[in-house]
Amino acid sequence: MTDTELTPAKVWNEMLRGNERFVAGEPRHPRQDVERRAELAGYQAPRAALFGCSDSRLAAEIIFDKGLGDLFVVRNAGQVVSDSVIGSLEYAVAVLGVPLIVVLGHDECGAVRAAIDAVDPESSALPPHIQRIIDTIAPAVHRVRLAQGWVDADQVDTLEVGKQHLRDSVGALLASSELISERVAGGTLGVVGANYRLLEGRAVPDVVVGRL
Repeated sequence: MTDTELTPAKVWNEMLRGNERFVAGEPRHPRQDVERRAELAGYQAPRAALFGCSDSRLAAEIIFDKGLGDLFVVRNAGQVVSDSVIGSLEYAVAVLGVPLIVVLGHDECGAVRAAIDAVDPESSALPPHIQRIIDTIAPAVHRVRLAQGWVDADQVDTLEVGKQHLRDSVGALLASSELISERVAGGTLGVVGANYRLLEGRAVPDVVVGRL
């Protein structure tokens, strides 16, 4: 398959097949040899961009059984959309020509847990930069608490907060980037929001935008 034949759907299906190999314990570890390293020394042509949480358990190339040069990866704690994230993903789309952006959240996320714990009025103050991350996740916490009847922090459904925040991240990305939203509308770019299950190793799609 040449680069001109790449579509959002084809690239996403490639990633799903790689994730299935990882889940099954049968990864191929493709394109990780000396020859591949030499091939990429002067250029890059990734097939997808991935924006995910910085959690050490979310190594994107391992999860999707990819190699050097396959993914353009942007990560921060809690996959919180920011100017630098948007600029990096716009570069991947406009300059590198990727047809797919994957936004990857996960269960047992420390940033999500901290945002939930902050509901407790007796919770300790956080350093300001961490607090900014938590403030971005807080709307998802409030929506889930409201649906649960304003329960205490220890009763909040953490998985549902993670899902809600993932959807917020995808929405914020599309709302903040005219370039990305226009490419999606034109059919040349797809965006998938997926939740990664740590124990199982599977990336489960939750939000799909575009022709996928």
